[in-house]
Amino acid sequence: MNDTLTAIEGIRVGHWTDAAAGTGCTVVVLPEPNCVTAEFRGAAPGSREAALLQPGMSVEQAQAVVFTGGSAFGLAAADGVMGALEADGRGHPTLMGPVPIVPAAVVYDLHTGDPTVRPGPAEGEAAYRAATADPVEMGRVGAGTGTRVAGWRGFEASRAGGLGSALVAGDGFSVGAVAVVNSVGDVFTLEGGPLTGGAPVPGPPAARGEPLEQTTLVLVATDARLPRHRLRRLTVRGHDAIAVCVRPAHTSHDGDAVFAVSCGSIEADADMVAEAAWEATGRAIETAIRSSVE
Repeated sequence: MNDTLTAIEGIRVGHWTDAAAGTGCTVVVLPEPNCVTAEFRGAAPGSREAALLQPGMSVEQAQAVVFTGGSAFGLAAADGVMGALEADGRGHPTLMGPVPIVPAAVVYDLHTGDPTVRPGPAEGEAAYRAATADPVEMGRVGAGTGTRVAGWRGFEASRAGGLGSALVAGDGFSVGAVAVVNSVGDVFTLEGGPLTGGAPVPGPPAARGEPLEQTTLVLVATDARLPRHRLRRLTVRGHDAIAVCVRPAHTSHDGDAVFAVSCGSIEADADMVAEAAWEATGRAIETAIRSSVE
């Protein structure tokens, strides 16, 4: 049984992982037609094509979304995905041929392995070529490879983050989510159960010599048909789930982002789909921590 993001028809997920260097990237390949949007609430995001995903923009489809380690350097992984999509004949149609639309966002993982090794075009293409509709591989893989969480309480309290995925069935529709959890805060379940040992109400940050650089990235996808202005509610509820599960979240050290994709034809109430996105995001965050091993 597939209870991950790839249960949404047409979605495929691939990873490139370098466990020794502590980094990697993850590519979510999207079916068409689709509609994509995103919302950023962390104060330190690293992203590509973010402006195109906002309301009122003329292009609403994307061919893939990339989540990657390597901080801003890792955005180069999207170049490889673009090249592979072009070779496969996919992209936004123009007079001179298709131009692939590949939004991307990064996590900071330079402090966990070899900071000189970062995902680039070759690694992005490898993740794209590895994409499959099989259940999403979770834990310390892909963009989750070098992640850490709970540094708010000090370096000694931090532990492994990771990548997780979940699926929630609604009334005739489904919502899947994938989350890369690299949060400065502690992580909890949607019900409030502690996953990393922190208190439900976080105290002041621990004194430490090095800066905090963290991010939680989420992509939610549904087979319900939603226009972009309705799809935005999924990003709002996805961020609500981050705020419930990560404490504190959306800090000045985080680049927290939620992407939402509608890639189906099922008629559904947008608020009901958004509530499923809230749950799917929280469950994906939980599985990211539960499936990660130091």
